Amino acid sequence: MDTTTRIAQFENMAQADPDNDMAHFSLGGAYAQADRHADAARAYLRCVEVNPGMSKAYQLAAASFIKTGDLDRAADLLTKGYTVAAERGDMLPRNAMAEMLKEMDRPVPQVKSAKEEELPAGAFVCQRTGRAGTQLPAPPFKGPIGQWIYENISVQTWREWIGQGTKVINELRLDLSRDEDSDTYDRHMQEFLGIDDAVRAELSKV
Repeated sequence: MDTTTRIAQFENMAQADPDNDMAHFSLGGAYAQADRHADAARAYLRCVEVNPGMSKAYQLAAASFIKTGDLDRAADLLTKGYTVAAERGDMLPRNAMAEMLKEMDRPVPQVKSAKEEELPAGAFVCQRTGRAGTQLPAPPFKGPIGQWIYENISVQTWREWIGQGTKVINELRLDLSRDEDSDTYDRHMQEFLGIDDAVRAELSKV
């Protein structure tokens, strides 16, 4: 599915159901792919209005404002998003927003995560949350991404994704037998788990 078609699809979905956070999140991603960064920022902002706990949307909204040159708005969102991510234990978005603030020479909030814990020796640490958990018994599917999930994501976080993935399927009305819908599902999964461009580039070498 080309970007123009994806934008039209998610615009229709967001208009039909203004409280569908995943529709606004997906619309923001489609706008960003089309270099429509001001529109992307607005879509991500609507996403966090509907779902204030979606820390990744703060990060992406700020990135879009940086593209438009509105650094003050970006810094404000990063500060707010960092706090949300820290309180939720969303370590990957939190760390990414901290790096973005440092690159902008802006202060990083001093917020202690309510979920920080003393890690026992030899514990399996989930790379998304930074918390001790149980390792998956095997990769959830074949290929380098499945292996990365096995090595880095806990059972607890994977179960969270299964719940979120069901929401993605239902709210975006995905038919996973269609390649474009399967790609949309995979994109949301990778964003949720923190499989960003750098990780994908590294995995492509495997």
